[in-house]
Amino acid sequence: MDKLEQLEILSRKIFVGRMKGERRSKKKGQSVEFADYRNYVVGDDLRFLDWNVYARLEQLLIKLFMEEEDLNVSVLVDVSGSMDWGDPHKGLYAKRVAAALAYIGLVNYDRVNLYAFAGGLVQEMVGVRGRRMAGQVIKFLDDIPLEGASNFHEGARRFALRHRGGGVAIVISDFMDKGGYEAGIRYLLSRNLDIYCIQTLSPDEIDPQLVGDLKLRDVEDEDLAEVTISKLLLQRYKANLTAYCTALKDHCTRRGITYLFTNTRVPFDVLVMTYLRQRGLLR
Repeated sequence: MDKLEQLEILSRKIFVGRMKGERRSKKKGQSVEFADYRNYVVGDDLRFLDWNVYARLEQLLIKLFMEEEDLNVSVLVDVSGSMDWGDPHKGLYAKRVAAALAYIGLVNYDRVNLYAFAGGLVQEMVGVRGRRMAGQVIKFLDDIPLEGASNFHEGARRFALRHRGGGVAIVISDFMDKGGYEAGIRYLLSRNLDIYCIQTLSPDEIDPQLVGDLKLRDVEDEDLAEVTISKLLLQRYKANLTAYCTALKDHCTRRGITYLFTNTRVPFDVLVMTYLRQRGLLR
């Protein structure tokens, strides 16, 4: 937590926050940090005249200060049945990453919104600010069950309808959705957000250790498939998985979305402290 407190979430776009925060804006306003001068015009507040400059130059100049405003940080976490899988566990990994990002936002006095989605938005905690809310955020994430079929499209649609203003949106999911990810991403893009997609898979999914004749059951919709696992079939599976992840990455990149792939064997603090800093989400 001490390391997380040294970070802040970045936005590549300038968004106007609703409340004063601790984030430097490109706007000029009233704070303790000096920014620039401009010429005095009738009607300006005389309290901001720099009389020292006037004594030297006989020129009336108004002091400008850095405006500080909060950033809207929204974290969308996949809590569908497919996240209840893997060693290390996907769902726990995603919740830890979400908690870390939320904590960074809270200590920087950003406005943090948490959304859990499966078939739609199943739970939410919105508009929380300040480090005193960290315990409630962690409990909120810890209590969410991992169940149901994934419907990223519907979850993103409901988020887009409820979310107002810009900000940063981080989606943490395996993106294993039979309905696809394209429609959901379109809804996120409609809100003019800085979007980050973190695809999380377990080592068992990337390199399955399966052999023989098996009956596989879909953990979300109970579909069954009888297969004979062979070396050739595993090669085809890995090729299809790589193609799917590459297509998701390309889809995001073409639309200005930052994509990051990780497996749960990567320590979540390494993901946050190193990889997300390298991708520009954190500083």
